[in-house]
Amino acid sequence: MLVFISAFMLSAVLTLVVVRLLRSRGQATKDHDLSGPQKVHVRPVARVGGVGVFVTLGALALAVEVIGWHGPLGDMLGMLLVCGLPAFGAGLLEDVTKRVSPARRLAAASVSALLAVLLLDTAIRRTDLWGIDWVASFAIGAALLAIFAVVGMANAINIIDGFNGLASMCVVMMLLAFAYVAAQVGDELVMLMALAGAGAILGFFVWNYPAGLIFLGDGGAYFIGFYMAETALLLLQRNPSVSPLFPLLAAIYPIFETLFSMYRRKVVRGRAVGMPDGVHLHSLVYRRLLRWAVGNRDAAALTKRNSLTAPYLWLLCMLAVVPSVLFWDNSRLLGLFVVLFAVVYVSLYALIIRFKAPRWLLLRRGEPPAR
Repeated sequence: MLVFISAFMLSAVLTLVVVRLLRSRGQATKDHDLSGPQKVHVRPVARVGGVGVFVTLGALALAVEVIGWHGPLGDMLGMLLVCGLPAFGAGLLEDVTKRVSPARRLAAASVSALLAVLLLDTAIRRTDLWGIDWVASFAIGAALLAIFAVVGMANAINIIDGFNGLASMCVVMMLLAFAYVAAQVGDELVMLMALAGAGAILGFFVWNYPAGLIFLGDGGAYFIGFYMAETALLLLQRNPSVSPLFPLLAAIYPIFETLFSMYRRKVVRGRAVGMPDGVHLHSLVYRRLLRWAVGNRDAAALTKRNSLTAPYLWLLCMLAVVPSVLFWDNSRLLGLFVVLFAVVYVSLYALIIRFKAPRWLLLRRGEPPAR
């Protein structure tokens, strides 16, 4: 718990320093595009919140190494940060220059995942999924599966990073789930890594939610997605009793959001899968469920509406995280909950897109929605 508290306090302080330094300067770090299909903020805000998270974990790795605290934690954190540097660096460069294409960012994330396979042995050798286990039985197949999973998770976290507190709190919940299961199987190292990551992200969260004083940016989103994925792979690699479907269910919200968005863009709308749009589930919650939550469109009202969006999605995320923790060693039940989550997600999406959201989901003030 001391690791968690230390990471939280240091990250909160570092992120506050970044916020204060960039409040009236550092225009290159701010997102000035307020008109894109996925843009919901009302003023330019710095997109370098990942810096505080990354530096916090680096400082923590150095501190525990110097004082010999918790054995190999410092080495493991250090190697993980080295592996994650390409993904973080490419994303941060995009945040500052706006000139790094999605393909290059994904390529950098692939390099990070490959480095983790080589340095940390995080290849995926078991999945409990028919057919895929055969691929995982080969060294090259296991490595490619790990790279695909890590890059996919980094991209998935970036996709759901659209509202204050959404991505960061979801990742905190997932890392705490990993920490709990690691404690159940007696893996102190992975437990501490998960707690360190959760604490560092929570330190950023207090300045991002609800006011949105700073954003994760692509660098932060890619890095925390990478960090979470690698923590899950280390847990599986070191503990055969943990079902490989446990991290899949725990992180199914951003994963399914990404897959569903790809299907929707390519099959339903006939567009490129990487083309941004404003009809993600979190965007629909903002535009349709919370449309009547605030009576006007000034900056304060829109920021409040933004902050009211994330709790809906936190609840959806918890619907997967809770059963994953309860049944972490039972692949059949975990697989059943994965399917159940997909059904719930698609059903909610269909209801909202057709303006038929359940009454209990609608937060209204004043005039009710038109029928």
